[in-house]
Amino acid sequence: MEWRGAAARHGLLIGLGAALLALVLWYTGLLHGWEAATWNWRVRAFAKAGPHSSEVVLVLLDQGSLDWGEQENGLTWPWPREVYVPLVDFCTRSGVRSVAFDVLFTEPSGFGVWDDQALGEALARNGRFVGARFLAHGNSGGDGQQGMPIDEVVAGARVVANVSDQPDEDGVFRHARLWRRAPEDDRRVPSLGTAAWLVGRDALPTADGDWSTLLAGLPVSPDGLALLRYRGTGAYPTYSAASIIQSELRLLEGGQPTVQPGALRDRHVLFGFSAPGLLDLRSTPVSKVSPGVFVHATALDNLLGGDFLRHAGWPAVVAGNLLLAVGLALLTVLAGNRLGVAVAATGLAAAALAVPLAAGFAAYPAGWWWPVLPGAVAGMSAVFGGLVRNYAVEGHQKRFIKQAFKHYLSPAVIERILDNPAALKLGGERRELTIMFSDLAGFTSLSEGLSPEDLTALLNDYLTDMTDIILDEGGTLDKYEGDAIIAFWNAPLDQPDHARRACRAAVRCQRQLAARRDEFRERCGRDLHQRMGLHTGAVVVGNMGSRQRFDYTVLGDAANLASRLEGANKMFASSTMISQFTLDAAPDFRCRRLGPLQVVGRAEPVVVHELVGLPGEAVSDADAAFAAALTTWEDGDAPGAAGAFAQLQDDPVARQMETLCSREDTWVLVDGRRVWKPAGK
Repeated sequence: MEWRGAAARHGLLIGLGAALLALVLWYTGLLHGWEAATWNWRVRAFAKAGPHSSEVVLVLLDQGSLDWGEQENGLTWPWPREVYVPLVDFCTRSGVRSVAFDVLFTEPSGFGVWDDQALGEALARNGRFVGARFLAHGNSGGDGQQGMPIDEVVAGARVVANVSDQPDEDGVFRHARLWRRAPEDDRRVPSLGTAAWLVGRDALPTADGDWSTLLAGLPVSPDGLALLRYRGTGAYPTYSAASIIQSELRLLEGGQPTVQPGALRDRHVLFGFSAPGLLDLRSTPVSKVSPGVFVHATALDNLLGGDFLRHAGWPAVVAGNLLLAVGLALLTVLAGNRLGVAVAATGLAAAALAVPLAAGFAAYPAGWWWPVLPGAVAGMSAVFGGLVRNYAVEGHQKRFIKQAFKHYLSPAVIERILDNPAALKLGGERRELTIMFSDLAGFTSLSEGLSPEDLTALLNDYLTDMTDIILDEGGTLDKYEGDAIIAFWNAPLDQPDHARRACRAAVRCQRQLAARRDEFRERCGRDLHQRMGLHTGAVVVGNMGSRQRFDYTVLGDAANLASRLEGANKMFASSTMISQFTLDAAPDFRCRRLGPLQVVGRAEPVVVHELVGLPGEAVSDADAAFAAALTTWEDGDAPGAAGAFAQLQDDPVARQMETLCSREDTWVLVDGRRVWKPAGK
C-alpha cells in the first residue's frame, strides 16, 4: 500500500496547486471573458417570463413607426414633440402605474417652444411620468459631464431618472446600476427602471436611509450595482409607438382603437427606440441587438419580483474549487494506476468540465452566478497534473517499449501493443480490409542499367514519396519487396472509409510519380511507371511468423486478389486496377469499367475497373465512348468494339483494348457472358 500513500500525497499537492492557479487567474480577471460567455448560455437556457413580467409593457419606436410617420404624415426624423402627446395621453387614459421615456430632451425643439410646451403639458396631465437625464459613468456617477432635459419638458415629470449605464468589459449589459450620485448635490438619482418602480409604489426616497429601507433584502452593491435576471426577448407585452398614437387619435375621433386602453391599465409603460437608425441598441445575454429600454425594463421587472441574481461569494468559490481540484487530482493519480492513463484521462477530463458546468447551470435557477471557468481550469489542471505525474512515474516501461520497437513496427501497431500488451503474441483476427499492391513496371531491366548506389538512391526517393502518401491517408505499410509496396487500410485501427482512403492514396501516388517523371528519367534514362492493384475483402490480419520473430501482416484470398490485379494491369496497359468490391465501397471515385476478368487462382470472374480520378472530377466524353465500346464487346460484337476503341487513339488503354478485342485468345465465355482472361491461359 506504500504506492497508494505516495499517490495520495502527490494528488493532494497537485490539487492544491491546480486550485491556486485557477483562483489566481480568476482573481486577476484573465478568465472573466470566457466566464461571461458561459453566463450568456445560462441566461438563454433559463430566460422566461417571471411572475411580474406582465406588469411591464414596452412601447417601441420601431422602423414600422418611422415608416408610418413619413408615409402617412410626412414626418421626418426627429419628430415634433407634439407627436408624443397622443402616446402620453393614451397612457393617462389607460390608468398606467408609470410611464417612463428612455429619451433625452436636452435641446429645445426645432419646431419652436410651443412644441416643448405641448409635450410638457401632456406629461403634467399624466402625473406619473418618468423623464430622462444622463449622468456620466464612474463608481459613483458624480463626476464627468451630464445631460439634463430642458425645463419645458421636465416640468411635467414626476421624477427625472438616469438613463446612462455601463456594460461589462465585453460590451454586454449583464448588470444595471439602480442609482447614481448627482454631481450638483450628491443626492441619489434613480435609474429609469428604478424610478418607474418607485413611482408605481408612490415612494420617492429623499435620504440614504430611505433608500436602504426600500432596497432591504435585495442583492444590490453599496454603489447600486445589481446583477440582472433577464426574462427573454418576448417576455414583455410590446407595442409599436405608431399603434399607440393611432389608438389615441381614433378614440378622440370616436373610432375603434387598434390597442384597447385596458391593455395598459395598471402597467408600467417604458418607451424607447428600437429602429436601427436611431442608434439605441444594446448587447444583452439574450440577444446581441436589444433596444436600450429593454435593459431598464429588466431592472424594473427584477425590482417588482425582488429576484435579482447574486454573485457567489469569494469564500464559497475558493472552497468549491479547492474541493474539486483535490478530488480530481486524487482520482487521476489513483485511477490512472488501475484503469490506465487513456481511460483516466478521458473520463476525468470530461468530469473536470462537466462538474463545474453542471454546478453553474444548477445554481442559476436558485438565483446565483456560480463561476464555471475557475472550476474548469482547476479541474483540468488537476487532471493534467495527475497525468503528468503518472506518466513520469509509470510511463518508463511504455517509453522503453516504444524505443525498442520503433524501428520494426508502425506507430499505430506500437500504440496498440501499449494499450494491450497481450497483442505481443502470434495470431490474428478476421476483418475486412482494402489492400494495395504496387510495383514499378520494368524494374528488373532498369536495375541492370544503374550502379547499386544510383539504384538505391532512386528507389529510396520513389519509395519515400509513395510511403508518405500512404501513411498520410492512414494506411498501414505491410512491407517492401524490392520496388514493390504492400499496404492496407482498416487495421490495426478501425477506418470505416478504408476503401476511399486507399483509392485516394492510389490516385495521389500515380500523380506524384507523374510529377517527378522527368526528374527520374534524367537519373535512370527511362520513364518510370507503376502498376497498382486494390481489392476490398476479408482477410486475417495480425502477427504472423515464428514465436521468436514475426510481422504484422495479412493473409487470405483478398490479399492474393489485390496482387493479381496489380499484375493484370499488364494485360490492359492500365496503371491502377481496382475490383468491383472496392468500387462499391468508394463509389464516388472516377473509374472506367474494364469488364469481368478471370483471375488466376479464382473460379469466379471479378469485375475490374481502372481508377483514373478523385471524387468530383469531371467525366470526359472519351470515358463515355470507352464505356460504350466495352458494352459493344460484352454484347458479342468484337469487331465493332475494336473499331470503337480505335477512335480513342490518344488513350493507351483504349489502344490495348482494340488489340484484345481483335484476338480470340483473350476472352472466354463464363455462364454465357464474355470474360477477359490473361493471354495463354
